[in-house]
Amino acid sequence: MGYKGQRKIIKRVAAPKTWYLGKLKGVYATRPSAGPHKLRECIPMSVLLQQRLKYAVSRDECRKIANNKEGLIKVDGKIRRNHRFPLGNMDVVSIEKTNEHFRILLDTKGKFVPHRIDAKEAGFKLCKVVKKTIGKNKIPYIVTHDGRTIRFPHPDIEIGDSIKINLSTHQIDGVIKFVNGTTAILTAGNNIGRIGTITSIEKHPGSYDIGHVRDSRGH
Repeated sequence: MGYKGQRKIIKRVAAPKTWYLGKLKGVYATRPSAGPHKLRECIPMSVLLQQRLKYAVSRDECRKIANNKEGLIKVDGKIRRNHRFPLGNMDVVSIEKTNEHFRILLDTKGKFVPHRIDAKEAGFKLCKVVKKTIGKNKIPYIVTHDGRTIRFPHPDIEIGDSIKINLSTHQIDGVIKFVNGTTAILTAGNNIGRIGTITSIEKHPGSYDIGHVRDSRGH
């Protein structure tokens, strides 16, 4: 009998390179559960606790930390008790017992790293708009890179723009337009993780637009 539905396991050699798991430290890795991010664009909560923050030694300890009835770990302001919960780019992870807040970012090697932030910065999140359309009953809505659906957005918001979301009210606090002079972070490709200023955008109707970005060193 073969598998029915999604596989529930993942082997270390098949795990994404962005997790930086040692291939000799075991056979299996934690497979992220279905959630707001794709398998290849996220890191499971247990890998964050084990490999990055060193708060747990084994997967069993990760499960105990996540399942604690006090709700020790919050992601984007919500208590998450699943040790397999997928964490993606720009997600905010809060650990109230240690009064720590982290933003999940990509470094220049494409590795997910928890960047330590303060409580004020942990109150918002930047989300890229990946879809804009009109739904049932002619209600306009946008979809962000982390799976959020926001109805009745401002008409000026376009695909490619980034919106600043208040994590306590879940309302849009601001819009960052995808135009020349805007600071951008690259989330895929050979230049992943690099930050720079958009100098020009080539328009290619029917295909992808090409953006030229210059970093602080002039590269």
